[in-house]
Amino acid sequence: MAEESSTTSHLSAVVTTNGIDETPITGGSGIMLDFYSIDRIYWRSAVILIGVVGIVGNALILYALWASKQHKKHALIVNQNALDLFSSIFLVVTYAVQFADIRHSGLGGYWLCFMITSENLIWWGTNGSMVNLAIITIDRYLKVVHPARSAKWLRPWVIYSAMAFSWFVGILFNTAIVAVTTKVGRGYCMSYVHATDLANMAAFLFYLLFFYIFIIVIFVFFYWRILVKIRRQARVMASHGSVSSSNQAQLQQIQTNVIKTMILVSALYAIAWLPYNIYSLAATTGIIPLSFGDSGYYATSFLAFIYTSANPFIYATRFNPVKEVLKKMIPCKKTPVQPAG
Repeated sequence: MAEESSTTSHLSAVVTTNGIDETPITGGSGIMLDFYSIDRIYWRSAVILIGVVGIVGNALILYALWASKQHKKHALIVNQNALDLFSSIFLVVTYAVQFADIRHSGLGGYWLCFMITSENLIWWGTNGSMVNLAIITIDRYLKVVHPARSAKWLRPWVIYSAMAFSWFVGILFNTAIVAVTTKVGRGYCMSYVHATDLANMAAFLFYLLFFYIFIIVIFVFFYWRILVKIRRQARVMASHGSVSSSNQAQLQQIQTNVIKTMILVSALYAIAWLPYNIYSLAATTGIIPLSFGDSGYYATSFLAFIYTSANPFIYATRFNPVKEVLKKMIPCKKTPVQPAG
């Protein structure tokens, strides 16, 4: 009998139905009986903590954007934080439900499995956030490298359509995968169970190429083009003597900010999601055995979701109006003024 039981994990924890004895050896939600070992409890608790940090951080940034009246100027940033807030909320909800080890039965059990236990809602926001990051990068590229065209192309309806597109892709991709791989039986939830090893591999490779490698390529290519454009403009202005020392300093600061943003966004995204994708690849190809509820899955997920919590601060706190709002929210002691004697 296969040692693995169906569980609730993303593409890294897919399993084919070949050779699986569906006799439940698990609790109500399908988590293996040794799931409640101390290390796994710690990892799940850590992921929930990351979700709480993500909720607080993204909510604060959204409030600051609204209070500083920057929400209309930076709609894509607002959308980014909304997606990250959505995934953070359901990160906490999903892992709390999995902790509860709820028995899945009937129509209600199926929908609980389909929407919550399978982590479907988490990945609606997470994968949508990845797509929105790419859209933000392209938006910045057009505004810097092709300012005339961007003024013509980037109308409000285009921006709002791009925002909706990021939600649509995240929802469509994950819902389609879960819809064809999820079932409930004997009180437990089985998700990401592909019919064949080929379907399993195809689903993972598409995910890896589209949501990881392609996004990183967009980061590197478009930020590099932005830097080239800024440096070229600085050289042209300096050679014609059409730039003052203050303007040179300002251009230098713009270059520095772009470089910092590129390094932070690209490096943190690549590093945070790399262990998760390596673990997924190893599990999918059979290099490591599938052991659902495994600490490796939760550890790599924890690192990946750190990005969701850190992401709002990378983008939104670089805006001075937003930083001013956040500073005003920090309670600080004021030295009482002594009355003149």
